[in-house]
Amino acid sequence: MFGNVLLVIFFLVIPAGVLWFCRRVALLGKIGPILLLYAVGLVVGNLPVMPQGAAAIQEITTSVMIPLAIPMLLFCCTFRRNQTRTQLKALVGGVVAVVVAVVAGYLLFKNHLGLEGARIGGMITGVYTGGTPNLAALQMMLGVRHETYILMNSYDLVVSAAYLAFLLGIGIRMFRRFLPVEAGRISAEEGRRIAEEHRRGQAENPYAGFWRRDSLAQVGKAVALTLAIVAVSGGAALGVETLTGGFFMLTLILMLTTLGIAASFWQPVRRLEKSYDAGMYLIYIFSVAVASTADFSRLNFSEGLWLAIYLLFVVAVSLVLQSLLARAMKVDGDSMVVASVALINSPPFVPMIAAAMGNRDAVVTGLSVGLVGYAVGNYLGVLLAQFLTIL
Repeated sequence: MFGNVLLVIFFLVIPAGVLWFCRRVALLGKIGPILLLYAVGLVVGNLPVMPQGAAAIQEITTSVMIPLAIPMLLFCCTFRRNQTRTQLKALVGGVVAVVVAVVAGYLLFKNHLGLEGARIGGMITGVYTGGTPNLAALQMMLGVRHETYILMNSYDLVVSAAYLAFLLGIGIRMFRRFLPVEAGRISAEEGRRIAEEHRRGQAENPYAGFWRRDSLAQVGKAVALTLAIVAVSGGAALGVETLTGGFFMLTLILMLTTLGIAASFWQPVRRLEKSYDAGMYLIYIFSVAVASTADFSRLNFSEGLWLAIYLLFVVAVSLVLQSLLARAMKVDGDSMVVASVALINSPPFVPMIAAAMGNRDAVVTGLSVGLVGYAVGNYLGVLLAQFLTIL
């Protein structure tokens, strides 16, 4: 019991410590708090110090932080009419890239994947256009062995972590050069504003004065509104699940996003600037908690080597293809990156990557793409599994 309390305290406090070091050590500031928290979580999660019952705490923490964070991050966002067109192009490019990568990888590795190769390809399609809920659903729909599901889920955690580390390390800067903002949905002036906001955010402490009475009043109002939105969204999601037997996560994130966006058009809500900082701290907690769930001891390298190679191939090739399609369709780098993260890692990771980019407006694009991915992931997975059986 005492160990579990310490783990909760660790998740709550370690982001503050990492932020403190990032402000005082130039190198750590350049790396950024999210990547550092991810590294801390990976290390701690694989040390023999995790208490009994840690899995339940990790699951609760990762499940609670994102529903609370999404509305708080959206309250201060600015929305533009031409975002829908960019979101559609980013979605199409991302989905097409994943499907092509899955088919190409299957043709290359099918002799090493065994009798379940086509069904594995279908599951990869589902998880990399939706998320883990799609993976679990497709495992039942396609009749894949439970052992294969566990192995794929474990390797997916590692591959996804490596993918995020790449983006946070050099990927964001690389894609911003390859897909400049001037080519996308925003003007050169707006691009400079985002870059300046990111630079200023790195140099300043957004939590300075956070404990002042006016700041706490802002946070209190934002939390109250957020809890109301979460309650309504959760109730709607439970209702949909009761009626249909599924779609809980899809409905929950859809409702959170819709109500958060709707609230942002109310001027008093948009003035709650500290809500964004509070929401970001929840993302920091989520980052260290979710990284700590990656258990390297569960990976069977001899049995699942080709499965791991297949997963890594799909992520790498789809990222290259998506960037080429984005360039052809004139999608800016930030929109392309958040769309890719929404599909490969699922929507809960979108606020994390948007924060690393210093572009809060990218949250909406990423969540929109991810929501459609959740909806179509199961259909695409089943269709592609059937298609791969004839190749």
